[in-house]
Amino acid sequence: MVGLRKILPGNGARILLKVESDNPTGSMKDRMALAMIEAAAKDGRLKPGGSVVEYTGGSTGVSLALVCAVKGYSLHIVSSDAFSKEKLDHMRILGAKVQIIPSEGGGMTEKLTRDMIAAAAVISKTTGAFWTDQMKNTDQLAAYHEMAEEIWRQTEGQVDGFVQSVGTAASIRGLGEGLRLWKPSVKVVAVEPAESAVLSGGKPGSHKMDGIGAGFVVPMWSAGLADGIARVSTEEATEMQLRLAREEGLFAGTSTGANVIAALRLAEELGSGATVVTVMCDTGMKYLKSLGAG
Repeated sequence: MVGLRKILPGNGARILLKVESDNPTGSMKDRMALAMIEAAAKDGRLKPGGSVVEYTGGSTGVSLALVCAVKGYSLHIVSSDAFSKEKLDHMRILGAKVQIIPSEGGGMTEKLTRDMIAAAAVISKTTGAFWTDQMKNTDQLAAYHEMAEEIWRQTEGQVDGFVQSVGTAASIRGLGEGLRLWKPSVKVVAVEPAESAVLSGGKPGSHKMDGIGAGFVVPMWSAGLADGIARVSTEEATEMQLRLAREEGLFAGTSTGANVIAALRLAEELGSGATVVTVMCDTGMKYLKSLGAG
């Protein structure tokens, strides 16, 4: 856990980031990938030496590629040119076969998400590969419950608010459930792209935040998961992504930028003395090209 020192709310509340960039592939998704694969192997859905398929915006695919490489499974990933080239290259280097679904103008949209899901379903049906199906797979929740316990221990129980961006909704569901077991009054806020704010009743649209904002209400989402929903634009998230790097020395992705913006808002709401926790979802090394670094 790292406390922000310079990017702070005006009222003196504290914001802590759970730094997940030190996981093996630089992403919190290592936790859920391992949980899904081990659960399927344990109950026989995934046989020794078998094949795995998944659609992904990138980080889940990289995490699955690492886990499958270590455990001896072949992996077929469905992704898109809408997502970071670094992530696509990383998957391939780890041995995954990657199928690219073209985007419209490089943006994440509802149609793109549904096209990738449909392609993964076809591969699973025609090849017999085990589909981890991250949109619906509740095996991953155990990994986030464990992460919630880590947060609780590391803060010594000082958590008043928790903020997390929503992709499949598994992380906010698992982390929120876990923290509320320890402290039912923890205020949980979900974050979604302002350009595609479907969870808060808006219309789907195109945005450029990898891994979040599917463009429709995802299966694992329910209104009771969060006490509020924050809308953050791609522009705002990218600006905060760069501020975190330049002012705090924390180089993360755009979803983390969105998380911090929403955490600042929640900290202002909760007042002085409050502690708000959010997640540094991954390392910014996955986004160098998109930030114009080469």
